Amino acid sequence: MAEDLHIPYGASKEEIYKALYPQLQALIEGEPDLIANMANIASVLKEAFHFFWVGFYRVSGEQLVLGPFQGPPACTRINYGKGVCGTAWKEERTLIVPDVDKFPGHIACSSLSRSEIVVPVRHRGAVTAVLDVDSDRLDHFDETDAFYLGGIIELFR
Repeated sequence: MAEDLHIPYGASKEEIYKALYPQLQALIEGEPDLIANMANIASVLKEAFHFFWVGFYRVSGEQLVLGPFQGPPACTRINYGKGVCGTAWKEERTLIVPDVDKFPGHIACSSLSRSEIVVPVRHRGAVTAVLDVDSDRLDHFDETDAFYLGGIIELFR
């Protein structure tokens, strides 16, 4: 696959996700390197939606360690159960946070981040990473994002 993206700018969020999915599938198909695939997924999501920050944190012992991302510098390590990412890992579920300042224990890697969605990445039944997406707008994420980002994460299987 060519690494050129075809993004239907001006379309609905759902239409953009639907257009991206087969492109992401083709981009990572046959590539066994998880880090390379995470890097391309972060890049595509940042390019398509202009999110403030998109990236992965990988499970390493009792911490999440910063992985491939797009955006400003970020926290390097997050403890199990701490912040939005650590909580999504602990609870093994997608978390949508409309206002990060109202999330108990939020870890502010950047004061410009206003809302967030975190999707656990599972391998063989265990959470091995999380996809973290931040916006500089309040209430940016919804169930449409949760559904399609969850589908994109399934490409790792």
